[in-house]
Parts: sequence; structure tokens; C-alpha cells
Amino acid sequence: MSDRQSPDSIGTRAGPAAPIDSDSDYIDSHYSATLGVEPRYAPLEGEHRADVAIVGGGLSGIATALGLAERGVKVAVLEAHRIGWGATGRNGGQVTGSLSGDVAMQRQLTRTLGAAAATAFVQHLRWGGHALIEDRIARYQIDCERQHGHLHAAWSAAHIPALHAAIDDARAAGLTEDEVRWLSRDEVHARLETPLYHGGVLNTRNLHLHPLKLCHGEARAAVANGASLYEQSAVIRIDSGRQPCVHTRSGRVRADAILLAGNAYHRLERRRLAGKLLPAVLGNLVTEKLDQATLDELNPERLAVYDSRVVLDYYRPTADGRLMFGGGTNYSGREIPEIASTLRPALERTFPRLAGVGIERAWSGTAGIVVNRIPIVRRLDNGVHVAQGYSGHGLATTHVVSEIMVDALSGRQSDLFDAFQSFHHWRLPMGNALMALGMAWYRLRDRQ
Repeated sequence: MSDRQSPDSIGTRAGPAAPIDSDSDYIDSHYSATLGVEPRYAPLEGEHRADVAIVGGGLSGIATALGLAERGVKVAVLEAHRIGWGATGRNGGQVTGSLSGDVAMQRQLTRTLGAAAATAFVQHLRWGGHALIEDRIARYQIDCERQHGHLHAAWSAAHIPALHAAIDDARAAGLTEDEVRWLSRDEVHARLETPLYHGGVLNTRNLHLHPLKLCHGEARAAVANGASLYEQSAVIRIDSGRQPCVHTRSGRVRADAILLAGNAYHRLERRRLAGKLLPAVLGNLVTEKLDQATLDELNPERLAVYDSRVVLDYYRPTADGRLMFGGGTNYSGREIPEIASTLRPALERTFPRLAGVGIERAWSGTAGIVVNRIPIVRRLDNGVHVAQGYSGHGLATTHVVSEIMVDALSGRQSDLFDAFQSFHHWRLPMGNALMALGMAWYRLRDRQ
């Protein structure tokens, strides 16, 4: 097949992902090391036909593929590396109601839909993913080490009013006092052996899990429902027009609709998307295995935790008795040098008992950050669809968005998709340089 563009082609080509590993298999992370045996999917070869072609085999792409396949839609997923290879298989594993762009969404939608409809939209996006994840875990018997319980910890006393407001919002969304409540400083310290924090929000609807196992479980379910999955199948061109088509080096898929679900790991549709989504590199590590007594002292309820800063730390116990600790976010788009040594001071400040603890693995992943933090979920003017930009809160949000995309890709009317279409997204001049400068200001503010 010639690389020359067809007359009705937009001529979208893939440049190098940013940042992207040269290795086509998984990086050496806790998730890849504990994944177990999962199927490999053959690369795309030859010509194929589908109702929907999805570019990207992370949670956005796989969750959408499963939803479509459950409804009888013929779907093909093309992943450049392995299923869950990008941010899906590298994140902190926390499924929470966090939503970075809630204020911007509320403001923009209130102007067009009114305050009540705007609030309903934000609350659905905040909490709708939990139920879908829980349902799929149960329905498809996905063993992904699910554990309920999360603490949003107040880094300083100045953050306490905002956390109380978050409790009010959760109660307005239907969460009960048993599910979400305030903990005093002493109550936090009864649950965490740390000198930090001025209180926090305990949420038992929130959960933490092994995201790579979740993604593979949903992938198996999608295949069982008729979806086709292809690994090692990087898309190098998209033709639009009367018959959209995605091209890899060894094959192509003609489809009625195309979804880009690669988040920060693709460079497709640059004319329409350039400058709207910026890569932020996050670090993560796991300690050596800790004995039961140590875990019981550090975190007896096995809570997942993140703090209330903009540039925050996050951590949780793993199913096999280690502490996973993340942070050190780099908004320049460059890799974090010496991840373990970068994160160790924050780890030991949080848990002095772990001073000198062995670090078994450390790795990085890339989140897609949007300037106003509103996910980019829309149909581009050439008919290609895009779902990306969860700004570090993707585990739950990808699943809400996947259901919205199922309706949009199936040609059904969706008020939720229309709401996303209405959002304005800015292109950031100078890209990551301005983002890094802004995040540096937040770091200085949080130290006060």
C-alpha cells in the first residue's frame, strides 16, 4: 500500500510519541512483574473492516471497545505496543471521584445549560466510573486486587475548607455518611503512622486496584464479545472522508468511525490537537516486601492516600505486601532522572519508619494534561473522534467517558457527548514550558 495520501485524506501521520519507550514490551514495573500470564494479540496484517476502529489499547480504548462489543458493534483496537502499555499500566492504581477540571466544567456548562444541569454532569463524571468498574469486575470475574478505602489528606490547615466542601459535594451526589466523612488529625494518625496531615476525607466508595490486570480483564471480555485486538500495530496514518481508514505498516482497517484513545502516547491529528494536551511525567515505586506487623502499623486499614496539594504525593499498599508510592511529577515533559532517589525523601518524610527501606522497582509514566483540566472528548471536523486528557485522574474517568463514546460512536444522541463538544480548549503557547512554570508556582504556594 502506498504512503501517498488519497484525495479525501486529511493525511494524519504519526510522529514519535512523547515520551515513548523504544521497548515494545512492558517496562519493568510492579504491574508488569505481577501481571501473570495474559494473552498476546497478533499484529494487524492485511485489510480488515470494522464498524469502529480504536487507536490505543489502554483503558480508554479497551473500556470503549468492551462497551461497543457488548452492544454488537464490530470493533477493532490497534495498540502500538502491548495492551495497557502506557499510563494504564504505570499509574498509582487509585479509583477516586477526583476531577481536576470540575470548576471549569461547571462554569462553562452553567452558561449554556444552567447550574443544575452543569452540576449533574460534573457529578456523573466524578462518580459514574466506579459503578461501571465494579460491575465489570463482578460480571467478568476480573481479578485485579480490588480494595476499598481512600483518604484525601489535608496537607495544611488552609486546605481543610476545600475538603469539607468536597464532602458536601459527595453527599449531594448521593454518597452516605458511611461512605464519606471527615477525619480529624488524630483520626488520620490512628489510620496512618505519619507525622503529616491536618485531617482528611475518608471515602469507602473509592477503591484501589491493579490497573493493568483490570485492563487485561476488560480486553479478554471485549474479545469474548466479538472485538478484535491487535498489538504491535502502531497507526501511521488516518484517511478520512467517505470511507475512513487507519493504516499500520502491515495492514489497514476500514471503519465507519475512528476513535483516538492514545492520550499522551500518540501524535495523531496534530493540526487539530497540538498544544491542547501536554505530557507530564509521573514517577512511581514499590518498596521491598514489608512484614505484616509493619504494614499494620503504617496503614492498618490498607487505605489508598493522596494529599491535597496540586503537585501531590500518592501511595497505597499492594496486594503482595509492599508500599507503592508516587509523585515527583515533571511538567517539563522530560523523564525523571533517578526515580527512586527522587521519591525516597517524600516516602521517608511520610513514613519515617521506612527510612532506608529497599526499593524494589521504580518507573515512570506519562499523563495527558489539559490546560483547563477538562478531558478532550469530541468529534473532530474530519469525523475522527478523540477521548483523552484526564490530567492524572483517568482510572474512573476513562470508564465514564467510554460509555459516552459508545453512544457517540454508535450514532446515538448523547447529551453528555454534546456537553463535552461544547467545551472550549485552549492551545498553550510554548507548551510544557508555561505548564512547568505554573506548576512551580503551585509547589511554592504549597510549601507555605
